[in-house]
Amino acid sequence: MSSLETELYAPVKAWLEATGFEVKAEIEGCDIVARRGDEAPVIVELKTRFNLDLLLQGVDRLRLSDRVYIAFPRSATGKGSHWRKRRRAIIGLCRRLGVGLLIVDNRVEVVLEPEPYKPRGNARKHRSLMLEFDRRQGDPNIGGSTRRAIVTAYRQDALRCLDFLRKTPGQPPRLVKQATGVDRAASILQRNVYGWFYRQDRASYVITPQGEAALSEFADALKKLTP
Repeated sequence: MSSLETELYAPVKAWLEATGFEVKAEIEGCDIVARRGDEAPVIVELKTRFNLDLLLQGVDRLRLSDRVYIAFPRSATGKGSHWRKRRRAIIGLCRRLGVGLLIVDNRVEVVLEPEPYKPRGNARKHRSLMLEFDRRQGDPNIGGSTRRAIVTAYRQDALRCLDFLRKTPGQPPRLVKQATGVDRAASILQRNVYGWFYRQDRASYVITPQGEAALSEFADALKKLTP
């Protein structure tokens, strides 16, 4: 442990001893090991701030015990710190890994207990994932893209409607649906998420300048769509 890490030792030791643990430092490479009766040992790894090294160290200690905490000082949780920026994600990751989290100053704050992770599936998001995969035609995007709009199944359907109205403007939703095979054509035209369509009277639509621009922007994606 560095000199700054050793400053964390006393408060963590006191916290463990207050609940009946016998505490010893630097056992088989572990910063802190604590025992209480026949229970599995508690292992605590100390660092001056949260970082990948600390997390990896904690995960490695799971080979020795399933009761592992990683600890860092409260001074490392201030504005601009990695912890402050990503707190929720860090806690979620540690929960999935089964690693506990401690924040230390003169006392110890238990942010997360080291418990086996029991994932709860999200049925709605699962359905959404599968539906998008099934509805999307082909593979129109490049993985990792950040500077271009993603061509979703919804956008593909909107492009079908857009292309049809470019060729035959002033059509009602019913005919757009029939011509394109897009079951949700009426909803796409009425919601007009992308600003591509304009209702020129009660029941007919034309495309807007934004729609004209989209035909150029998504020309490649449009070519790959089958009727």
